[in-house]
Amino acid sequence: MTAGLRDLYQQVIVDHSKQPRNFRRMTGADRSAEGFNPLCGDRVTVYLQLDGDLIRDISFHGSGCSIFTASASLLTEGLRGKNLSEAGLLFEDFHRLVTGANGNHGGRLGKLAAFAGVADYPMRVKCATLPWHALRSAIQGKDEIATTEQP
Repeated sequence: MTAGLRDLYQQVIVDHSKQPRNFRRMTGADRSAEGFNPLCGDRVTVYLQLDGDLIRDISFHGSGCSIFTASASLLTEGLRGKNLSEAGLLFEDFHRLVTGANGNHGGRLGKLAAFAGVADYPMRVKCATLPWHALRSAIQGKDEIATTEQP
């Protein structure tokens, strides 16, 4: 990765951590799920408003570090207007990216590619993936609190 690209990615993460998009409790959500990272204390609730299997609206509320906040913010931006199966594919692509497994994401990650460097910091992977685990629990309609210990 070039220094310029690394700087751009860092700017995206800083911007979304300081000014998170879709940071709100959603009234009238069709589905929601909580997430908790026991290692650092990050907490999140992800809210979905669906139209069939299309994500019409998505938001999050919670507290955590800048990596967590930026990940949740970019997650909500990237998934609005997508269907649930696309959301599942994006989860898998993102998880492979931040764990260093790479794989072919076919350009689906967009700005989420900013998290490529997280793989170099294993303790930060859980911060980045927590909102995604909560999203998956919301999609699956699970009642238990999502954790970063889930596969």
